[in-house]
Amino acid sequence: MNIKCSCGIHFLKSCEEVLKSLEDHYLPCKSCENTDLKKFRPLIEQVELKNIDAPWKRCKCGRRHLDYVMAHILAIMMEEGQRNRNSTLRQVGTPLITPGYPLKGPPYLEKDSMILLTDDIDENCSLRIYKDVPEVKGVLKGDLKVTVGVRDSGSSPHTYQLLAGCDLRCDILKTTCGPICIYKNQSQIHLEFPKPSNPKIIALHQILSKYQNPSVLDCTCGPGTLGIAALKSGASKVVFNDIWYPAARMTTINLEVNGFPVNINEKKQGLLAEGENSQVYCADIRDLKYVLDGRFDIGVIDPFPGVNFKEFSQAVGEICQEVIIIQ
Repeated sequence: MNIKCSCGIHFLKSCEEVLKSLEDHYLPCKSCENTDLKKFRPLIEQVELKNIDAPWKRCKCGRRHLDYVMAHILAIMMEEGQRNRNSTLRQVGTPLITPGYPLKGPPYLEKDSMILLTDDIDENCSLRIYKDVPEVKGVLKGDLKVTVGVRDSGSSPHTYQLLAGCDLRCDILKTTCGPICIYKNQSQIHLEFPKPSNPKIIALHQILSKYQNPSVLDCTCGPGTLGIAALKSGASKVVFNDIWYPAARMTTINLEVNGFPVNINEKKQGLLAEGENSQVYCADIRDLKYVLDGRFDIGVIDPFPGVNFKEFSQAVGEICQEVIIIQ
């Protein structure tokens, strides 16, 4: 693979390469320090802020506990006037680990292994965090409670603001046919926190099991998670679609990463790419019947929270034998 992220600095690894690097990836070595910081107690009562710098609490193996990383970030925020003197670790923001997968305990992080999402920060402070905290790959400003992307053709998109660094991260998700690796530019693609088992993938596999090598239309594909899981499970063909261009584009990358190469092709209306048994479209779900050829065994709709999907379901039902709503 020779795919770079949008910042032009980092090369994407294939799913196989990512999985090889995961063994003991976030585990401490024998020399790593275990944290004794309290998340709800003001940081200033626990450490001397003047002692917090780049090598603070970092082990010789190159890792340090997540809480120490967040404390380092908070110390910078306080110094830059972005947090008050009584702030706690809980007030820093949300650490988005990359690669993300279910962990049994707090991770010990290495360089470029997390993206910070926080709702209150300025650009100068973000740039300093990115420069002075090696574990931080990028800094995003946004509200965790607001879903990133576009709900439908009648709504405006919502994105987070990338203030410093790179926002590309990946999640490792389990399927019945092995793990898949889903990359996403986190400022543009909705957050999904990896769990030991994914309810949406489980629901999809239950439907797939009723068919022999079915054809699947993943109508609201996001970065391609469910459609790629369907291909891994033996679907004969999967057509991916999302009205949000950044999601459809990321799907083409995630197909490559997971061993399903595609070629960029925009000759047909809305068609971004196609491979041996896949196509990726960027179109309104209600227009798919006008641009797609033939019928599908299964139509999958994974709508945004709160979206009325009745009209979507009716439109997809015209070209699919069975329509399933996965929420």
